[in-house]
Amino acid sequence: MSAGYRPVGWNRSKIVYDAVLAAAVGLYITVYLQLAPAFQGVTLPVDGAVARMQAFGTCAFLMLTLALSIGPLARLDRRFLPLLYNRRHLGVATAVVAAIHASHVLGWYFAFSPTDTYVALLSANTSYGQLLGFPFEALGLAALLILAVLAATSHDFWLAFLTPPVWKALHFGIYAAYALVVAHIGLGALQGEDGPLMGIVAALCVATVVGLHLAAAAKGRRTIDTEATAAATSGWVEVAGADGLAPGRAITVRFADGTAAAVFRDGDRLAAVSNVCAHQNGPLGEGRIVDGCVTCPWHGYQYRLLDGRAPPPFTERIATYELRRDGDRVLIDPRPNPPGTPTAGIAVLEVEGERGGAPVHGGAPA
Repeated sequence: MSAGYRPVGWNRSKIVYDAVLAAAVGLYITVYLQLAPAFQGVTLPVDGAVARMQAFGTCAFLMLTLALSIGPLARLDRRFLPLLYNRRHLGVATAVVAAIHASHVLGWYFAFSPTDTYVALLSANTSYGQLLGFPFEALGLAALLILAVLAATSHDFWLAFLTPPVWKALHFGIYAAYALVVAHIGLGALQGEDGPLMGIVAALCVATVVGLHLAAAAKGRRTIDTEATAAATSGWVEVAGADGLAPGRAITVRFADGTAAAVFRDGDRLAAVSNVCAHQNGPLGEGRIVDGCVTCPWHGYQYRLLDGRAPPPFTERIATYELRRDGDRVLIDPRPNPPGTPTAGIAVLEVEGERGGAPVHGGAPA
């Protein structure tokens, strides 16, 4: 999180992240060039230029698979959250590796054509009406263009300029890029493979991405059903499970209109804010309280719990919600306050009882 626009907001975490990423890419390319030819069932040794384009192409595919896997992994297990904070660096690196792959392809297959390289690429095969022999090169080019657009607009300047909803919708294009890459591989590289290894790896990658997203979606539904069941009570909604809420954590309450609030416990008080981060619509309810502020699990954007305002010099604001107590129940008003509106919250009113060490709750409505 930065108060101003800089090319890269470097910190120790990002430096380590990028160093590990660069080392992993370099190691993969080196190992591939050394070992991959031994697993390819071809009569003649693979040419060095072909091996390099394969190395960078497969590396870009694996990086894209990882980029799409980090989100659901972080929702399934919080230990993956550090990978999520700087995922945009991985996305930009993936676009660069994919561009290197494309440059090797163009430099080898079309370098000696009297026709312009890109014209030759798109006109050499125009069999769009058939599956076998389909011009898979166009699919790869389309995927590369999408990745280039996403990399070029990854900076927070574009997020603010385009507005978060438009920016987020644009960056969902990564799924279209992945589908195009899978089709590019299936109709291209896999057609010329004698062995099953590349096909198996590609199938495992696709299955991993699909499986993780389905598992994360299923967990999200269970969380809403079991941890934040909403029951209408005179226009207010009961926050189920609030009595057992751990300090610094939240319960997500989803309302009938599809909006959601995150009810946090900070010390001995409960307060509620919008579940949607003003940065990239991240799920604040999956974050925690850090330094007295609600901290988004996606990129670390922070908001004061009692007024929904980012601490100075930052200016982002989110909606707050009113809470009240009805006996042992905690209720929330589903009507959000304007972003940045201060609230008082309510006391947890929890003391240790003598019956099996269980907490005893009580108190009049606040």
